[in-house]
Amino acid sequence: MDAPPHDISPEQTIDIAKEYDFVALYTSTPGLKNDIRLAEMMKVEKPSLRIAFVGPPVTSQPDQVLKSSESIDFVVRKEIDYALKEFTEGAKLEDIQGVSFKKDDRVVHNADRTPLHDLDSLPFATDIYKRDLDITKYNVPFLLNPFISFYTSRGCPALCTFCLWPQTISGHAWRTRSPENVATEFKRAWEMFPNLEEIFFDDDTFAWAKNRTIAVCEKLKPIRKTWSCTSRVHTDYETLKAMKEAGCRLLIVGFESGDPQILKNIKKGASVEQAREFMKNCKKLGITVHGDFIIGLPGETPETIKRTVKFAEELDCETIQVSIAHSYPGTEFDDYLRNNKYLLDEDMTDDAGHQLPVIQYPGLTREEIVQAVEHFYDRYYFRPRIIFRIVRRAAFNGHERRRLYKEAKEFLQLRAKRKEFVAAQASR
Repeated sequence: MDAPPHDISPEQTIDIAKEYDFVALYTSTPGLKNDIRLAEMMKVEKPSLRIAFVGPPVTSQPDQVLKSSESIDFVVRKEIDYALKEFTEGAKLEDIQGVSFKKDDRVVHNADRTPLHDLDSLPFATDIYKRDLDITKYNVPFLLNPFISFYTSRGCPALCTFCLWPQTISGHAWRTRSPENVATEFKRAWEMFPNLEEIFFDDDTFAWAKNRTIAVCEKLKPIRKTWSCTSRVHTDYETLKAMKEAGCRLLIVGFESGDPQILKNIKKGASVEQAREFMKNCKKLGITVHGDFIIGLPGETPETIKRTVKFAEELDCETIQVSIAHSYPGTEFDDYLRNNKYLLDEDMTDDAGHQLPVIQYPGLTREEIVQAVEHFYDRYYFRPRIIFRIVRRAAFNGHERRRLYKEAKEFLQLRAKRKEFVAAQASR
């Protein structure tokens, strides 16, 4: 069950949970407190209910999570597939690898489970989507809607200090599904969802290895359907060409910063020169790029922010996302901030889930970080060429007009929230 997009309230979720004997709750660092409260309410309604927490916070801080509430029976660290399956088949907690639980007022950590390498052995996620989800409830501004997403690999060999998933859940060892297995699910998804507009491959980095990427493309090309994926800027022209010919429409790319030293500080393993060449190739091939940038990485100053904004304008991606740097337990970035006392004891999000800064550097305040995000978006999107691009896209597509109206409304509401935050900080 995916409650928020399906408008299922906490109260309804609790009622549904009463029909089951076991609930596994995937949590996050920003949502952990609310998820614990939800678990406690479930236990009140059905004391016999067994509840497991899974996700990044329980991997990096299993003791802290287990001690936070008596309602959590156990947690599963890192990958969860077989641990949960074994529990539902009757295995004792003591015998399940990767599990942590409380026993006699102490926390017991079972041995880690070896990362799964035979990804082809897993069932297709799209079968579960068909059974349990309404794909029209999901909207991502830069993807064609409705869409579905699934993984073709796990892990990421890149060493970015801020990236949560490889450092907590999936690891740096890159493990892949076979091209045949990917193509089978891809084709099946289009048959199961007649209204589908696009499939998104949500891997940490889909196009990591040239040979494998081209092999997958060879299997997807005859199906003649649209897809998008993640990429790094090291993907070369030949690989991009194969992707385009196989139906690739859009790439999500983490450029992060336009400052060379910041890229080194975060161990990005990429340069601004590579990014420029990558964008030139994408534009030549007609591949759309959604660029991700982050404000507040190690070494950030007002000068580096200006450099990044200028760099983004030069790259001229179709769409961008500008995020506030967040530190998550278990990441090298989090250790850096704590060791240097740059991390503040503040909430990561507001009541609506919007990002709030929890970082403050010498010469760069929380207020300035939020202002920088606001300025970045304004400078980028209020350029005449971008406005024309958006209007042109909406003019000939009614569905796109309605979606853009909704996105514009939400953007302006979030913009107003940021201005409120800046004003509140200034008045302190």
